[in-house]
Order: sequence, then C-alpha cells, then structure tokens
Amino acid sequence: MLDAAEYPVAVDEIGLFPLGIVLLPTEIVPLHIFEDRYKELIGECLELEQEFGLVYADEDGIRDTGTRASVTEVVERFDDGRLNVLVEGGQRFTVTRMTRGRAFLTAEVEQLDDESDATDEDAIARATASFRALAAAVEAEPAEPDETSPRLSFELASTVELAVESKQALLELRSEPERLALLADLLDAALAGLEAARELDARAKQNGSRLT
Repeated sequence: MLDAAEYPVAVDEIGLFPLGIVLLPTEIVPLHIFEDRYKELIGECLELEQEFGLVYADEDGIRDTGTRASVTEVVERFDDGRLNVLVEGGQRFTVTRMTRGRAFLTAEVEQLDDESDATDEDAIARATASFRALAAAVEAEPAEPDETSPRLSFELASTVELAVESKQALLELRSEPERLALLADLLDAALAGLEAARELDARAKQNGSRLT
C-alpha cells in the first residue's frame, strides 16, 4: 500500500487514475470519464499525447504497482465534458513517491521490469493448453496465442475474466514463467468451476424432471 514514507526519487511523474479494476499490459478496456479531475487528466493526456497510470484501489487503499495507460480511442464525447474512451495497458510501474499540486493524484514512478528474460517451454505449453481448454469449454474462438511473445502471460490473461486480486498478483510478478504458472492455475480453476456448475445444473434439471 502507498504511504508517505520517503523513497529514492524516480525518473518520471505521471497522473494516477485509481479504479476498482486492474489493467494488464496489452489489455484494452473501456472507461467512462465523468469526474472533473479525471476529465482534466484524460483531456491533458489526449492533448499532450501522454500516458497516465491506472492503479487498483479498494477499501484497503491504492496499490503501488500499476500500469501505464494510453487512450487509443475516444468513443464518445458528451456536452458536459464526459468521455467514453478505450485505453490500452503499457509498461508496468511502481509508485515511489506520491506528489501534490494537481486536482488528480500524481506520483513519481519507476518502471517495473522482469528480473530476467528467461523462458520456460513447459510453462508456456501448460498455460496455452489451459487457455485452449477453457476457450473450448465456453465455445469461444480467440486468436491463436503467440507462444514466442515475451508477454504471453499478459496477452492470455487479457482475454479472460479473472478476479481483480488475481490480475494484481499477475501484474506484480517479475518472472514470465511464474506468471504463466499462476495463470495456468487460474485457468484450470476457472474450468473446474465451470464444469462443476454445469454438472450441478444438469443434476438440478434431472431432479426437477422427476418431480414433474
């Protein structure tokens, strides 16, 4: 969590947009901008072609690991200044120091990189297999994963509905093999939950037919 402790000065200062969602690198999400301070932030980013930082926030506070976001499309502008936009996740960052002086939150941040560029063929194979199995179960036809991508974990996770806590855990991990392993576990759990729900529904229908 963020606090007022002193940290080394970071290389960049950006505006922050705390929300109840987690934006992963490569992920595209829609946002409805209605508060004046965030209309100012997004308007400035559009005018200056800058990024802002999207950070997950809940009743426990604001997380200090977030994602740089860029507005890829203004879907709709309203007369009162509200906006519907699409934003895309870019580089991850860590907040090193909160700053003041603007209507919206600002912070000095530093880029969060993986600790190594190691690959793990077994982790890639397991994660992609789990992804394909879940897609088949829900009869979806996603694009074929690029198994050579260094951001495969984020690309796969961005196409699946995951709990925000799980997405934040993926965001904070600094190892692609570890992210792939966690993602495979999450996808397998989602598939198991789906199959259990379908089995329960089938049993309920059978019981209902016996009563009638």
